[in-house]
Amino acid sequence: MGRSRAGEIVKRVMGITIVIAGFYLSWNGGYFGLKLLEKHFNWSLTPYKSQLLTMMLQFLILFLLAGIAGLIGHMRGGERAFYIPIITAMRQISKGNFKVELENDRRYGQFGSIVEGINEMASELSRMETMRQDFISNVSHEIQSPLTSIRGFARALRDEGLSAESRAHYLDIIEAEGSRLSGLSDNLLKLSALEAESFPFERTAYRLDKQLQEMILACEPQWLDKNIDVEAELEEVTVQAVKDLLSQVWTNLLHNSIKFTPQGGMITVRLRTLDNRMEVEIKDNGIGIAEDDLPRIFERFYKVDKARSTSGGGSGLGLSLVKKIVDIHEGSITITSRPGEGTACVVVLPMQP
Repeated sequence: MGRSRAGEIVKRVMGITIVIAGFYLSWNGGYFGLKLLEKHFNWSLTPYKSQLLTMMLQFLILFLLAGIAGLIGHMRGGERAFYIPIITAMRQISKGNFKVELENDRRYGQFGSIVEGINEMASELSRMETMRQDFISNVSHEIQSPLTSIRGFARALRDEGLSAESRAHYLDIIEAEGSRLSGLSDNLLKLSALEAESFPFERTAYRLDKQLQEMILACEPQWLDKNIDVEAELEEVTVQAVKDLLSQVWTNLLHNSIKFTPQGGMITVRLRTLDNRMEVEIKDNGIGIAEDDLPRIFERFYKVDKARSTSGGGSGLGLSLVKKIVDIHEGSITITSRPGEGTACVVVLPMQP
């Protein structure tokens, strides 16, 4: 009786060990397998595609291991019924049905971990597919809106009785919507290049205070047009960074402050060093952002409200691009705001990357 019990315990321990080894082989095999494929075929994959292909390879290896284990079990006279639902679920996932969920009951025994792994994989693939569809939907919406305006006003220009003033106004709208489309395309390309790590990321040493001065002066027509006072308190700081990328950060943040600060408002730009880091703060007394919207402002295409969206005509990609660039530079960005009181954007960068 004692030997039988001990033998059963040994079998269970061996079974659990085999399952753990299977997961280890599939997870590591998928990751390193994709690295070898990328190197061999000289692929340049986005993080989304890389993660998706890694999971698919892990899934394939897991499928093969499960098949081998099932075949061995069948050869030993074991029951096939327990792994038929697993194979069916895998086939459903391979066809794009990510809503598969297996019930992990006792019949799977030591293979319960495989069932949990399949459920987790299906859930993650479903989440990524939803994100992909949302992204496509958002891009389509953002493109459709200016195209509709351009098409409508171009049709209105065919009216021969249109006054010169109305004609000029319609042409201004068409030009503005064309610029909006161009900006959307440019930001999408930049985000794609940054995420694929194909952007030429070469740090150089330059004066950050001088760059901020240049950005403020470049925006001078916009803040003078709204009679906004701009104050700059800039320490002399040298940074090791990609100058063009950080230029994009300051341009986006300054344009947002000018855009949402009323006539006669104020914008303050500060640069200072703190221990082993430098801090840039761009603060305004504009319309502000609601507290509920703050956690989502770095999401792609997210616009906090109609007042900010329609007044600026933005695509909702600017802050996503800013966040990505700051992350690449091993820094951080925080935004604090209160409706009616203004917004403060603080970018922190390391002194030495």
